[in-house]
Amino acid sequence: MLTHSPSNAWPLMFPPHQAYDAGWLDVGDGHQIHWALSGHPGAPTALFIHGGPGASGTAADRRWFNPQQWRVLSFDQRGCGQSRAQDLLHANTTAHLLADMEALRQHLGVKRWLLFGGSWGATLALAYAQAHPQRVSGLVLRGVFTATRTETCWLYGPRGAAARHPQAWQRLCTAAGSDPKANVLDAMHQRLQSNDQVALTAAHAWWAWEHDLMDAESLLAHAPRAIVDDAHAMAWARIGVHYARAAWFLDEGQLLAHATRLHAIPGVIVQGQRDLITPASAARALHAAWPQAQLFEVASAGHASSHPGMARHLIHATETMAATAEETQHVRFQTA
Repeated sequence: MLTHSPSNAWPLMFPPHQAYDAGWLDVGDGHQIHWALSGHPGAPTALFIHGGPGASGTAADRRWFNPQQWRVLSFDQRGCGQSRAQDLLHANTTAHLLADMEALRQHLGVKRWLLFGGSWGATLALAYAQAHPQRVSGLVLRGVFTATRTETCWLYGPRGAAARHPQAWQRLCTAAGSDPKANVLDAMHQRLQSNDQVALTAAHAWWAWEHDLMDAESLLAHAPRAIVDDAHAMAWARIGVHYARAAWFLDEGQLLAHATRLHAIPGVIVQGQRDLITPASAARALHAAWPQAQLFEVASAGHASSHPGMARHLIHATETMAATAEETQHVRFQTA
């Protein structure tokens, strides 16, 4: 699932700020994950978790955070973005990604951090927080995906989002060489095994599917789509199909069943009611299982964080969490 690049949200966000430190962490299995730090070195740490699986972070992701209130850490997951991999799919599971996050926390000496994630990023944030609740100072989640069979069937089956945007579904199935009523994930997996033009066409169609849904759900004028190059499209598709076919490497209903582990963690859930990629039912189910969190539904918004209503709630959440983090951790630092 995507983490959409902000466009309409830009006027509401904090000014761009550059990374002051970056590098690669060798996590084994032929993988090195790329990380970057920005913001204030003495402030509480916020971890931005990008979507996908298979996408990557951008410099704009830092703009959700006041650079004088947060030390912002971002990273590219295994096989994604600037991270290095001998084999994209080898040792690439949810458990590996969670272990990478924990290794990164230890490598950079972070005691506790805020987790900020949308879509697949929200999935990883929830899974990490349930595994390491004592390490998490707060959660800010957008477009929640709890990785249930129902959600997967909605996104990649013929009766969910496909029924809302049949032309886009037909384009995806055609590129995958799949009957619209058949298993598009298996067909896409087969198409991606080669490195020829057929595979590249399938990879770009995989990337386009969710963008088509976001176009369909939006009431706002869209900025022109970003252009993804062949290498990134192929990585995005191969990793995304790999995870979807494996039920996201999570037990069915795991993130809802273990939500009680979050009861002491402050949380904000921001959800668009028009979301065709991660429908609002998942966010509502999570809130029912984790009532300590705040749920904000934005009636005119879809999946994109670029919607001004979504952006206002997300930015307010990071500002509120910053004040709490300073108080509870007794952080004292001079602003730049």
